[in-house]
Amino acid sequence: MFHWLGWRKGLPLWRSYRLNRRLKPEIEHIFEGIAENRMQALNDWTLDCWRHLERLAEHIRSSGTGGGPELAVAWAPLFEAAYKRAHDFTELFLLDEAGLVVYSTHAPHEGKRYSSGAAVSAGLDYAAAGGEGARKCLFGPYADDVTAEIGPRSSSFHDKMTLLFIHPLADRGPWKGALCGRVPNDVLGDLIQRESGHVYPDSGDNYLFMAKPVLHTHIAPGTALSRSRFEDRTFTQGENLKDGVTTDWGIVSVKEHTELELVFTDPATGRLHPGVANTIANGSNLFVEFPGYSDYRHIPVIGKGVTFQLPHCPDLWGMMCEGDLEEVYRLRGIALRLLRWQLLLPSAFAVVAALAAYALAERVPPALTAAAVFAIHAAAIGIGAWLLYRRSDKRIVRPLRDINRFIRLNAEGKGDLTQRLDTCEFDNDETRELAKWINNMIDSLEGIMLQVKLAAGDVAESQQRMKQSAAATAGSTERVGGKVSDMLHGIRLQLKDIDVAKDVADEMRQTLKALEEKAAAQIALAQGEVGRIGDKMSHISSTVAQANETIRVFAETANQIRDVLQVIERISAQTNLLALNASIEAARVGEHGKGFAVVAAEIRKLADMTRQSTEEVHGIVMHIYEHAGEAQASMAEGTKVVAEGTELVAVATDTLNEATADDSRKTQVVDEVVALMERIAAVSMENRAISAEVEGKVQELIANSTGVRHTSHNVEAITLFLQQLVGQFRVTETRKR
Repeated sequence: MFHWLGWRKGLPLWRSYRLNRRLKPEIEHIFEGIAENRMQALNDWTLDCWRHLERLAEHIRSSGTGGGPELAVAWAPLFEAAYKRAHDFTELFLLDEAGLVVYSTHAPHEGKRYSSGAAVSAGLDYAAAGGEGARKCLFGPYADDVTAEIGPRSSSFHDKMTLLFIHPLADRGPWKGALCGRVPNDVLGDLIQRESGHVYPDSGDNYLFMAKPVLHTHIAPGTALSRSRFEDRTFTQGENLKDGVTTDWGIVSVKEHTELELVFTDPATGRLHPGVANTIANGSNLFVEFPGYSDYRHIPVIGKGVTFQLPHCPDLWGMMCEGDLEEVYRLRGIALRLLRWQLLLPSAFAVVAALAAYALAERVPPALTAAAVFAIHAAAIGIGAWLLYRRSDKRIVRPLRDINRFIRLNAEGKGDLTQRLDTCEFDNDETRELAKWINNMIDSLEGIMLQVKLAAGDVAESQQRMKQSAAATAGSTERVGGKVSDMLHGIRLQLKDIDVAKDVADEMRQTLKALEEKAAAQIALAQGEVGRIGDKMSHISSTVAQANETIRVFAETANQIRDVLQVIERISAQTNLLALNASIEAARVGEHGKGFAVVAAEIRKLADMTRQSTEEVHGIVMHIYEHAGEAQASMAEGTKVVAEGTELVAVATDTLNEATADDSRKTQVVDEVVALMERIAAVSMENRAISAEVEGKVQELIANSTGVRHTSHNVEAITLFLQQLVGQFRVTETRKR
């Protein structure tokens, strides 16, 4: 029946559970609410941290991503403003592509390089995604001495365990470095514990553990990822993990911190205790019945376990929200306490009345006996009523009056949120439960009001910056308006000059057109004359060609005459030779040959005369041939001159044609210039309208800037009013959540 507890430990717990078994649905709801609220708080907190980094990363991208002292000076106010708003970050730093810290709010950290063997290398590699597209990564918890060196900021507990937010400068693109935010891991313990408003102050513990490692593959499932209340020395039962928790199987303790040192196992079995094991296996686990399950202290606990992933954290985490079965079901209700008195007093007075009736029955008349019994009952009723009144006044009315007074102080709007009800002053009944939940509510309200106060401060600071920016914008707008007015005045003057240029261009076009017409007439006349000259030159060229041909024929005839004369010379020589032979033969014959000798002498004379005549004719022919050659040379020179003249006429014609074409091109250019001026004029007309519209918009912008300035004043007033409202509540200034 009592399972692993045994009857000595199990019987009292079983009795408490049976007495309050009607509370089981309410207890289930309590643990469901605790788990849901803590998980939502973790998620909201993580998203808020990412938003701080996203805004800072956007400002950094707008100013550049490289290093250098100039950019460091530009980054300083951006990092300072982000660090001031993000209260849980102890450091903001910037890594370049090679893992070098190029800027940090913690100056000694600058210049450090994170190589592949660094503790955060797995997170950086995951964020870089192998160059396929950078992504955000929430890495941790891991041990980092720099965290211990920087010290705490928003948490009263601090060690070297660290969470690192890695925000790539080029999201979804190639790795170009990252903006990183350092948060002490103890902040997570503060988020899920909320000590001042803890539902189960004696035993309740909310803690994180590894459910499924992805980056931290060296961390076994069930290993603690957050600080436990039993490490804080706040556990009311006297033992804690720093000094050691005693069990029948030894002392459970941690050397430095709970994270990564403690695995939630049952010391009796050495395996993960059922709460953690069932949560990992099922993703969710709720168990609030007797006998509960054994935790690492081998104490029966009940509660709710859930698994979840924080934004951009690849590892799957688990969270247990637990309370000792004894404390959860320790409640003894007011009805039970009153029932005891209601049974005890009537029973006691009934015994007294019976004894009195027995003692008086034989000594006094029955009437007196009845009267005595009546008196005893009347006295019993009076005394019982008085005792019940006193006890109800002490145990019920006074605690309710204290609770009422506490609530009234806060309900009046000027409550002290630093105060809490002392639950030890209440009995272990509904009044203590009420006091605990009121403390929890005030704790939540204080956290909200503190956040509102911080937000109001941020709003006031932002409003002040907006006011300064609005004033600067208004001044810049006024200066821009003046410059735009000057520019518009210059544009108007320029447009007037364009109009004048248009008119001058139009006049120039008319003048050029008249000159072009006159030049065209003169060029046409010159072209006609050159044409006629060309015709004459062509005729002369034909005539010279014909004469040249005649001379050439005459030279050829002279050559033929020379050939004939050469033949005649040969005939004359032959004749002379024959005459000489005939004379010789006639002298040989004698008298008979005298007549033949005379004939031969005459033939020789004729041959001599022929020779002489041929020589004379040959001389004349040579003289004619020489003159014919000179005439042919002169005619060739004339032909060349005529050809050159013809070429000159062609060149002149081409020149005149080009002149005409040039005039046409000049006219075309002038037309284009005029057309351009007309377009410029049209644009100028449009610019006039646009300039007027721009001037109106600038005036409107000036008016809007004035409106922004007025709105800034209104926001300032609203912020002051909000701060005044928040200032009515006293909160613990050192508490950050």
